[in-house]
Amino acid sequence: MLKRMLPLLAASVRCLLLPLRCLVCQDRGHDGLDLCAACLAGIPWSGRACLRCALPLPDSALPVCGTCREEPPPQAATHASLLYLPPVDQLLVRYKFHQDLAAGRLLAQLMQRQPPPWTCLPLVPVPLHPRRLRQRGYDQAGELCRLLRQPRWRGLYRRRHTAPQSERSAEQRRDNLFDAFDVQGVVPPRLTVVDDVMTTGSTVLEVAETLRLVGAAEVRVWVCARVP
Repeated sequence: MLKRMLPLLAASVRCLLLPLRCLVCQDRGHDGLDLCAACLAGIPWSGRACLRCALPLPDSALPVCGTCREEPPPQAATHASLLYLPPVDQLLVRYKFHQDLAAGRLLAQLMQRQPPPWTCLPLVPVPLHPRRLRQRGYDQAGELCRLLRQPRWRGLYRRRHTAPQSERSAEQRRDNLFDAFDVQGVVPPRLTVVDDVMTTGSTVLEVAETLRLVGAAEVRVWVCARVP
């Protein structure tokens, strides 16, 4: 485990000691970020979106999309800071699969610049199964929560090792995650679930359902990026 953590520790030291450098084009960093002014101007911030699932909406649409009106999800609200478009998509891939801790720090900083509109609730990251955690070396959602520096609840865990979600349909994703999560300890009445990417919403939906079933009165979701 220590061997797997060494690249992350080295990346942390580099973040502290080296000058800011754009992680997209390698130009000089700007405004306290590892992004240059031009790349920062091109960041795809999330705009008007469904209040329940964060799906982007046109300006003329109702505040809740038709799908959520017909079948409301278990979470009371969902907020995405960014859209899963260039260069955010590449940064997330580097962070999630290539141990690029600098990219994770930058993404957390961008999330802090576009936070949810609601009052801060205890954060709960979508957890990895211990087997996946050993393979990857760190939990990307848990690391985002640490970098966001807000109160955190650690009682959610993944009870079942599941297959990767990336190549599955929406229905297959739901089936894959059924009964995958559980909790230990007393559940706070209000929580904010944090994850890196929201695609179909299957993961956060399953987490929200689990938390509601064990006593959470209100669950909200904050993701770094939403697939439009």
